[in-house]
Amino acid sequence: MTIGGKTIEEALASLSNMTAGAVPIGKDEHLQRLARAQAYMRDQGIAAIYVNAGSNMTYFTGTKWHASERMVGAILPASGAVEYIAPAFEESTLKDFMVVEGSVNTWHEHESPYQLFVDTLKRMGIAPAAAGGVAPRIGICESAAFFIYDGIRPLAEGYALENARQVTAHCRTRKSANEIALMQRAKDMTLAVHVATASMLREGITTVEVEEFINRAHRKVGASGSYFVIVLFGEATAYPHGVSYVQTLQAGDTVLIDTGCKLHNYISDITRTYVYGEISERQRSVWNSEKAAQLAAFAAAQLGVPCEQVDMAARRSLEADGFGPGYKLPGLPHRTGHGIGLDIHEWPYLVGGDKTPLDVGMCFSNEPMICIPGEFGVRHEDHFYMTENGPKWFTEPAHSIDDPFGLRA
Repeated sequence: MTIGGKTIEEALASLSNMTAGAVPIGKDEHLQRLARAQAYMRDQGIAAIYVNAGSNMTYFTGTKWHASERMVGAILPASGAVEYIAPAFEESTLKDFMVVEGSVNTWHEHESPYQLFVDTLKRMGIAPAAAGGVAPRIGICESAAFFIYDGIRPLAEGYALENARQVTAHCRTRKSANEIALMQRAKDMTLAVHVATASMLREGITTVEVEEFINRAHRKVGASGSYFVIVLFGEATAYPHGVSYVQTLQAGDTVLIDTGCKLHNYISDITRTYVYGEISERQRSVWNSEKAAQLAAFAAAQLGVPCEQVDMAARRSLEADGFGPGYKLPGLPHRTGHGIGLDIHEWPYLVGGDKTPLDVGMCFSNEPMICIPGEFGVRHEDHFYMTENGPKWFTEPAHSIDDPFGLRA
């Protein structure tokens, strides 16, 4: 594939809506998730968990709501129906957004939602322990702001508050076939955007212009726009998450583009690195080392293997080519990968210290970036999911620095 050569309008014209047949997660699956969480809570002796507005509440109840300074969330008891906590003036709107219905316990602006939370537990039959008794275990959403926990804590005498992550992660790390299908489609959409973007590059174009194109391109394939976008040229590609200044593309520059979109709440996240113009031997060598590290990580990702061993495999590959060791630069300054789903970064992580065994349904990024300060960086980022037969790519990794998208005749 030739990098560049098309106008912006020609590149956009190569894209079309790709969302046909993509089915959002339905109420039945949310109810199955709740049942799985409740069975696990009973098995572990957890009386209830609170999931705050955001991805955890969306995952279990289908109810989309952004977290704010006002407490909005759901109580998931080990047995029985879900109940919600919300400001009184938001009750009607919350009910309109509900997928899994439940009673809404409301508080007015001058009242304490934290006292309401404790009172609701009692009314639901989850009574605090008497002196010397065993306190019911109540999980508080790991993504809830500290002020929520801090507000509940002094009022929760007789309850044992703990992190709800044990329950939320147990359910969310293993994706269903429906979740994987949505992520597959979202990633297909973003990969098509990458191909179109590479085709419209020209000398003198700015990173801002490319970002604007990518946002338009994501809308053309059916997303609401880019969920995020990072565009870097030249020396700036050595910064994993970008720089504050606008860059202008020059012949011979390394180009790094990291972007994604959302489809029915599920996220794509793909990075491609290539060269605009003539490729130097240094660029080719580093690009190939990065590809080898990505493939080494993929090969290590087998069922039952601890997550940290995937990271170790990538680092061993890089160290064999003279990078590192460890996080030392030039080399890989961050973890090899992260989980993905409703959030762009989810547990578990492909990083030293994460001993979670790889299991069917887990989804990960694979991006063991090489950063060379003062020169350039290379990141190949594709995602894979675990099947009964081992890892499977969502998107085909970059072929070569000469033909990164495998489109050359």
